[in-house]
Amino acid sequence: MPSRPRLSQLGTPTRLPASPAAAVLERVANPAPERAYVIRFTCPEFTSLCPITGQPDFAHIVIDYIPAGWIVESKSLKLFLGAFRNHGAFHEACTMEIAARLVAVLAPVWLRIGAYWYPRGGMPIDVFHQTGAPPEGVWIPPQEVPAYRGRG
Repeated sequence: MPSRPRLSQLGTPTRLPASPAAAVLERVANPAPERAYVIRFTCPEFTSLCPITGQPDFAHIVIDYIPAGWIVESKSLKLFLGAFRNHGAFHEACTMEIAARLVAVLAPVWLRIGAYWYPRGGMPIDVFHQTGAPPEGVWIPPQEVPAYRGRG
């Protein structure tokens, strides 16, 4: 039986990091590195702060990636995303910071992030990024987050 990875957050009480930069993203070995498959994380209640007004911003974030040698440990990802709650940054900056950190830690075969932000000033802003074309033959499910329709 393989030894367990050394994880500092899983299985222990862990406080929300003070900022995304202070958050520790942990990784574990990909259990099936010989196969191309997609891992999806959905964060429907993501929050950050407007860097100008300090008012809260909300988004539904979908992260899809095809792992190479590593997968992200989910508790550390939750804490990293939660650390944005008191972080002031524009929608585009938050989205790209999430993507950049995941790519830096995991070196995935492919990563896509869709950030579906709720209206600020009456206009929703959606931000999308992917690291390139996914490998041929891998099923990539659509994100299917409906466009913001307000109250009607």
